[in-house]
Amino acid sequence: MKIGDAVEFEADVQDGTRVKLSQFRGSPVVLFFYPRANTPGCTTEACEFRDLEAQMKQAGAVVLGISRDPARAQQKFAAKFSLPFPLLSDPDLAIAKQFDVVREGSMYGKPVIKIERSTFVFDRDGRLQAEFRKLKPEGHAAEMLAFVQTA
Repeated sequence: MKIGDAVEFEADVQDGTRVKLSQFRGSPVVLFFYPRANTPGCTTEACEFRDLEAQMKQAGAVVLGISRDPARAQQKFAAKFSLPFPLLSDPDLAIAKQFDVVREGSMYGKPVIKIERSTFVFDRDGRLQAEFRKLKPEGHAAEMLAFVQTA
């Protein structure tokens, strides 16, 4: 996948519905991948997107979060932190693989598969406009707001 490509996927949302990326055509889409719900960095990132949600909407943008957590865990995460945007579930990592954000790592000396914190922005036509990888959670939502406001 490269800049300018049209992208499509379908995923479960925390509320039990399913969405396709193409449903959001007509609006820029900010899709942020996060490693795991309810962890410190992911909570920081998601809450910063929450706090800027009104400004994202003013810019015409739709925010979507995605991780490998099951929809039920996403639902608890959204409720606990009053997250107003859809959280998508990718338990088999099919979408993460499509976006090349699956990484091998280790935890306590054991190999693990994890999602690299990354964000992808799509234009109003559903084409990949920009990608941001190896992110720090703090301040990232503000960077994405500035990007969609000037794009």
